[in-house]
Amino acid sequence: MASNDKVPEQRPSASAAAAASQQDDEPDEWDKRIFSTGCADENAKLTDCYYEKKDWRLCKNEMERFRQCWKLQGNDKRTDTKDA
Repeated sequence: MASNDKVPEQRPSASAAAAASQQDDEPDEWDKRIFSTGCADENAKLTDCYYEKKDWRLCKNEMERFRQCWKLQGNDKRTDTKDA
């Protein structure tokens, strides 16, 4: 092959890409733990707030909603959480 010949790019087949995408959609251990708390939505909103604002102090409302959910679901007893 001459040095100026281009090698065609290797792209994954559609079925390989679909399989990879499907694997990414499956919940991992972290997701399973969050879902088991019953507060996955509140956790996502809190995480999104921090991602957008980069400052936990600006996410007090989201944190309070998460804390209330945590208590309502009984997670403070399950995990032996102590209020600070």
